[in-house]
Amino acid sequence: MPFELHFGESDLLRCRFALSPLFETQEAVRTLSRPSRHGYHLPWLRRIRQAAAGLDLEPLWLLMPDAGHNPDFICPPPIGPTATFEEELAAVRATDPEVARTDMALALADRPGGRETAAGRRLLADPARAVHELADLLERAWEALVEPYWPRLRALLEADIAYHSRRLADSGLEGVLSEVSPRLSWNGTTLTVAGTRGDHRRALGGQGLVLMPSVFVWPEVVGGHEAPWQPGLIYPARGIGGLWTGAGGRTPETLGRLLGRVRADVLCALDEPAGTSALAHRLGLAPSSVSAHLTVLRGAGLLTSRRYGHQVLYERTPLGIALAGSE
Repeated sequence: MPFELHFGESDLLRCRFALSPLFETQEAVRTLSRPSRHGYHLPWLRRIRQAAAGLDLEPLWLLMPDAGHNPDFICPPPIGPTATFEEELAAVRATDPEVARTDMALALADRPGGRETAAGRRLLADPARAVHELADLLERAWEALVEPYWPRLRALLEADIAYHSRRLADSGLEGVLSEVSPRLSWNGTTLTVAGTRGDHRRALGGQGLVLMPSVFVWPEVVGGHEAPWQPGLIYPARGIGGLWTGAGGRTPETLGRLLGRVRADVLCALDEPAGTSALAHRLGLAPSSVSAHLTVLRGAGLLTSRRYGHQVLYERTPLGIALAGSE
């Protein structure tokens, strides 16, 4: 089925990257019910098994049909590049109940028999209560499934945005879209997403497009949102294959003997650009220790650094890449 986004001249000037802790929470909930997504996330699934068992996620799953509409109000487009989960959740709680009811009705219509279930009837009968209860459930899901791992996830998402922002400067929107996913095609005015099961065509109408990397959306590319929300395109973030693996296990022994084991682990952990806090969390080290090693590695010409938003991101130079790949 066609999924097409039609650009005008002004839309090309209003494309931006963003990340959303609320969206990652929604997609983490969805991932629990989609075995096809489990491949890269088995370590995470093992870690959150007990916490997930204590959540009643059925109301959210009911609103997540395999194909068709998913409610936009429970995950609106990010309100800014550094929005917190609490700020995004506040926007959900402020949803007009009638807007929520229409949104939920569209999703339930795409789930066979969804409107006739007891839960479906309950959601539609009192949309104000539904907004409150769904927001509370998203908050509990965030705390149990995502928040403990957010520094690691945020670092990966920010690294993806940093990479694709550079590509946008180097090769324009067409070059970025061709790298984001092979499912995307661009003819200069229309972005087509192949392999989707929904029929969606939308003229952006000067709103531009929000491009959002996601950890949990893999292997899909997801398009949203319906008017009046700003259109968005969510795609799999780079580097998720190594997201849940320990960096130390990938450090060559010879490099450990040359640099020292911990400093070599820091170098090898930088498969994607990352900041001090994210590396410390990933490696189980004190941030002060990681910062000292990063300073030495940068001074030796193995790393470069640049500021992105609220933090400094480090990445390997060609020499650092060569050393990290040595055996």
